[in-house]
Order: sequence, then structure tokens, then C-alpha cells
Amino acid sequence: MKEGYCSLASGSKGNALVVATSKTRLLVDVGIRTKTLIERLSSMGIAIDTIDGILITHEHSDHVQGILTLIKRYPIPLFANAYTAKELVRLLGSLARFKIFVTDEPFLFQDIQVTPFSVPHDTVDPVGFALEVGPHCLSICTDLGCITASVRRHLEKAHYLYLESNHHPPMVHACSRPDTYKERVLGKLGHLSNEEASNLLRSLNHQRLRHVLLAHLSEECNRPELAQQLAIQALNGSSVSVEVASQYQHSSWIHFGS
Repeated sequence: MKEGYCSLASGSKGNALVVATSKTRLLVDVGIRTKTLIERLSSMGIAIDTIDGILITHEHSDHVQGILTLIKRYPIPLFANAYTAKELVRLLGSLARFKIFVTDEPFLFQDIQVTPFSVPHDTVDPVGFALEVGPHCLSICTDLGCITASVRRHLEKAHYLYLESNHHPPMVHACSRPDTYKERVLGKLGHLSNEEASNLLRSLNHQRLRHVLLAHLSEECNRPELAQQLAIQALNGSSVSVEVASQYQHSSWIHFGS
């Protein structure tokens, strides 16, 4: 298998991403059942017992609900900041083996340089990740209500981008959900809209960027073709590839260097 990454599931029902190099295999979040995780990893040619660690963005259930069952069977170390780890202890108890990182401070894990960066979301200390593998940089940025200067700085250097494009605001306003839900999703600590994601893409350095995987789409308040169309328009005829991650199946394997 070539070095690269793949979305295993993306959406409000559960999230998981796998990143592989010649030496290291990491998961980013485990919000899906262990059985589903193993099946989707296997279809990528990855055995679950070869996973070296799990990076955790934040403690919401759609990102961590699969971890307890997984670590009961496989003692995989968990990477989280101190505030997130404290929240997860309530779920995982003594089974969890945490390796604590400090938000906004890079660290090296085997052959991957990991930079966790702060994102605005309604949890204790949510992060995105910039993962550098040799000359290649993958930035992972979901579950954020707005783009800050810090977020933009970390995404600017990305060759590969896993980016939230959660909702289309008119569909949020028109849906039958309560006002509290709408206010949360549309707020500065909620989720990124198609338009906000597209505006960000429009501002990035397209000479560096090679591939965009749009993530965490709302099933009720978005459409994959709409999110993809707006992102492609924002990239204005560049050669950057744009895909949409699914809740129900893994994405294609995206090779570093392709």
C-alpha cells in the first residue's frame, strides 16, 4: 500500500479516518462500531492490529463512541490533549492509555510530525491536525463553527485537506429541528457551512493544494453534489481534486504524492 489516507466514515452518525505511511498507521477519531471499522480497514488492506495510535479531535460521541469497545480488544494508545482526555476518562475508565499532547505544540510520532491546532467548537478543547509525512502535509479540520486566523494558517500549508462542509444554511432554516439545534449548527462554535468551506478554499494556495475531501456533511441539511459543486467553483478551474466523504462507505485511498 502506498502512503496516504482514507475516510472510513464521515457524518453525524460516526467519524473515522486512517492515515498510513511506510512505518506508521494512525486513526483519527473512532466514532463507528469496531466491526464496521475493521471491515472498512480490511477493504483498504489494513489489519486492525497494525494500528499504532488514535488521534482524538474532541469528545463528542460521533467521534469517540467506538473507542471503548475497540481498546477492550486492542490496546491502542490514544493521543489527546489534557482537557479532552479528562472528559474521555468518564467513558473509557482505566482502559485508556493516553499520550497527552499540548494544543498548538507539534510532536513527532514515529515518522509523522503532528501539529494539533485549536478550532472553535462547543467542546472543552477541540483540535484539528496537520500531519506532515516527509514533504507532504495533510490537514484535518472538521467540527468548527468559523475559520480563525490560526485555522487558516495551519490549512494554508496543506497539500491534502480533509475539510468540513456540513450544511447549506437555507436547508438548516427550513428543517424541522428545534431552534436550539439551528442556532448551534449556525453559530460560531457549531459547524462549517458549504459557503464558509468554499470561501476558505478560494483563499488557499492552490499551487500547494492537490486534493480536497469534504467531510461531516449533514444528511438532513446538505446535499453532496451541492457541497462538491461549490467547492469546485471556489477552486476556479484549478487541478485540485474534490471528493465528498460518506457516512456509509469509505472514500477512495488518496496517495501522498498523487
